Amino acid sequence: MEEEKPATRPGSRALRWVVAAIAIAMSLYHMYVAAFGPPEALIFRGTHLMFATTLVFLLYPFRSEGGIGWRLFDAAFLLAGLGIVLHIFLNYEYYTNRIIYIDELTLADKAWAVASILVVLEGTRRVIGLALPLTAVCFLAYALNTQVTFPVLMEQVYLSTEGIFGSTLGVSASYVMLFVLFGAFMERSGTGQLFMDFAMSITGHTAGGPGKVAVVSSSLFGTVSGSAVANVMVDGPITIPLMKRTGFRPPFAAAVEAVASTGGQIMPPIMGAAAFVMAEFLAVPYAQIAFWAIVPAMLYYLSVFFAVHFEAKRYKLAGVPKSELPRFGHVMATRGHLFVPILVVLTGLLYGYSAPLCALAGALSCLPLALLRASTRVGITWRTVLEALHDGARNTLAVAMACACAGIVIACVTITGLGIVFTQMVVGLSQESLILALILTAMAGIVLGMGMPTTPAYIMMVALLVPAVIKLGAVTPAAHMFAFYFAILSAITPPVALAIFAAAGLAKANMWQSGFAAMRAAAPAYIVPFMFVYEPMLLLVVKDWGSEWPFVVWSVITASVGVICLAASLFGWLLAYALPWHRVLLFIAALCLIKPGLITDTIGLVLLAVVGAAQVIALRRQHEEKGTAASRALP
Repeated sequence: MEEEKPATRPGSRALRWVVAAIAIAMSLYHMYVAAFGPPEALIFRGTHLMFATTLVFLLYPFRSEGGIGWRLFDAAFLLAGLGIVLHIFLNYEYYTNRIIYIDELTLADKAWAVASILVVLEGTRRVIGLALPLTAVCFLAYALNTQVTFPVLMEQVYLSTEGIFGSTLGVSASYVMLFVLFGAFMERSGTGQLFMDFAMSITGHTAGGPGKVAVVSSSLFGTVSGSAVANVMVDGPITIPLMKRTGFRPPFAAAVEAVASTGGQIMPPIMGAAAFVMAEFLAVPYAQIAFWAIVPAMLYYLSVFFAVHFEAKRYKLAGVPKSELPRFGHVMATRGHLFVPILVVLTGLLYGYSAPLCALAGALSCLPLALLRASTRVGITWRTVLEALHDGARNTLAVAMACACAGIVIACVTITGLGIVFTQMVVGLSQESLILALILTAMAGIVLGMGMPTTPAYIMMVALLVPAVIKLGAVTPAAHMFAFYFAILSAITPPVALAIFAAAGLAKANMWQSGFAAMRAAAPAYIVPFMFVYEPMLLLVVKDWGSEWPFVVWSVITASVGVICLAASLFGWLLAYALPWHRVLLFIAALCLIKPGLITDTIGLVLLAVVGAAQVIALRRQHEEKGTAASRALP
């Protein structure tokens, strides 16, 4: 669910067996906990971190070609990773009975606290790069330059549930691990092929069909992976060459795949890891977060879909011949049952079961369902189960280390009161204007997301920026969702856009051209968050559904029309080629329609009607001219 560096394959066969055994044990442990309930928080989170650090230092050596000296260096970190957890476990009764910040730390406590920081920083660096560890170091330096003493800081970071072993690591252990496992089981059961065939069968033959296939398949695959780059690398090798073959420009093909893949993190029912952190911060069920995300996710994908459609219409790009596409009925008859695990998760969430238990039930249903039919049981053996367990653990490492490292940042912010200081600073800079605070938050989200994964970027925004937005009048769910969206959008926003890098490489396209095309295709994603802060109705946040549901339905309809208008404005096509004044009016109409409100909706619909009427008249005139020219050509 986070963008992870490639792991080095262990050199010896014995070491590969050890890694596989640890990864499988990690997955089985978390499945057991999901089924029968977790132990005490510190025990559960510590075990999760112990598994994660062990795998990180085995799979991500300091130097891939290093000699025995470097391997001993890795072994020292591995043993330290075990030690920082076992020190707490072996003295657990002492730690549960001591009075925090009152009882003095022993020399061993201080040594293991320093070791815990070094292990987490180095492990995070190896998996996701330098940005987040350097950020954590800056916060530690700030904390040590305040009135906070070294022992108090170490206690906050290491011996409390407000630091490394805090709620963010708890989210990784409780939620993310199980949903990543669910994704691994779905991938191993052949669901990726179902998503691709399903998308091809329903959209492949339409104008710009391959681009629409990328949108539909990536939105579906996003419910499994939650990672923009992983989504690009799975779907892109199929959809990007197909788009180029049917006439799409390489930068646009890369942009469509990148934007559609990035949307996976905001696509219910299974969103990115930061959505689970949001549920923890807001103390609401995960299903509530998914419910709030429904309309923004729909608007996001609607904009990308129509961007593809209008681009195809403008450049007269046809779809793939039906003879070359799978038939919808055949796809559903042979592979449709592989959708059932997603329905299992959805049903469980709707009935109020815990998210980890729903993910476990979905994961356990994947392979038995795949075995039901000959068309999907090919290649599935007992090894498939072990491979899925192995993949699930390895794919969790980036999130686990990011959450542990973010815990260091949270500890520093909490113990120093920096969050309050930053809130006052943002309120002062924005001159108590909500729109200026939102712009500052959006910019910070994109910048933070350029250097680190979505989850820690979102966590830092919640610690430093979201309180200011709430203080200036935004409702809490909208403020958090705003931060979540802009932490994600960095994946498609130049200059550092990981999803664009991956897609442009596959398309052999210029990165900058692909990046700007992606921003055009995803333009509503930069606008809608501002709108739902001012009108939470777009998040389906209402006080009284009984009286307000007609306004909610109307707002969703007009916002959908507004998103289509925005795509038409940016890509120069509605019913026909859009003249410059058409595009200006469509842009204004889009802004009016996306923002809920009777007056703005009326203005937007009138402007849309003006442009539509002008284009209908122009089309009739062209048709008449063609008819006249044809009659003159007759002898």
